[in-house]
Amino acid sequence: LLETSPGVAEVTFVEKEPAERHTIISWEQKNSCILPEDLKNFYLMTDGFQMTWSVKTDDTLMPLGSMVINSVSKLCRLGGSSMYTLPNAPTLADLEDDTDEEGNGDKPEKPHFDSRSLIFELDSCNGNGKVCLVYKHAKPVVSPDTEIWFLDRALYWHFLTKTFTAYYRLLITHLGLPQWQYAFTSYGVSPQAKQWFNMYKPITINTALLSEEADSFVNKLDPNKVFKSKNKTPVIKKKPPSQPVGSQKSHTSMASSKTSSLAGNSSRK
Repeated sequence: LLETSPGVAEVTFVEKEPAERHTIISWEQKNSCILPEDLKNFYLMTDGFQMTWSVKTDDTLMPLGSMVINSVSKLCRLGGSSMYTLPNAPTLADLEDDTDEEGNGDKPEKPHFDSRSLIFELDSCNGNGKVCLVYKHAKPVVSPDTEIWFLDRALYWHFLTKTFTAYYRLLITHLGLPQWQYAFTSYGVSPQAKQWFNMYKPITINTALLSEEADSFVNKLDPNKVFKSKNKTPVIKKKPPSQPVGSQKSHTSMASSKTSSLAGNSSRK
């Protein structure tokens, strides 16, 4: 589908070997939790996922789409302690606010940065945020129930899906477009990302969040016209026929006589 889209070039898929079962078991023992069954089966087929694609404009390639799922070795805990941090340095746990009421109404309970939750990074989203595998209840024992959440750059949580399989489908249907995860936030994607959404609009059930506002200033771009070849046929300009010198003088004298007569009429009036 990507390779047949207008302007798309260099669709790259990195094939990875399946993860060893003992690697998954050692990860679970190290982090004191069990991977969800669908994610475990995914790693037993391929140790992570990576697909990128670019667009070609004016013979220049620009990286655009990126679909990434970290391998087991890179499935690191978010906010984990590091030996290089200062003793009194602030951590993500300091962002917790006990007065924050969570789980009210239809909104699910948000993850916690402290020891109440276990959070592991699935995708760094090229610096636009983090997609995380979340064990929301880690005390007194880690609950096997997991969810997929998006942590934006302002460190606010946004719920994506309940299972890894559902998130994997979202990742594919959104074609790895930049900032596509922000379509599931209350403030939506940026105007620049909307331009790419208009050109390569994903097929998704979340049409309400992707709908354009009536007063939004987003250009309606046609990919077939944008990436159309710019080879123009040269235009041959014809030279005007040269006039004889005598005719030019007569024409100049007639124009000057008309100008003088008009000036005389205006002065009389």
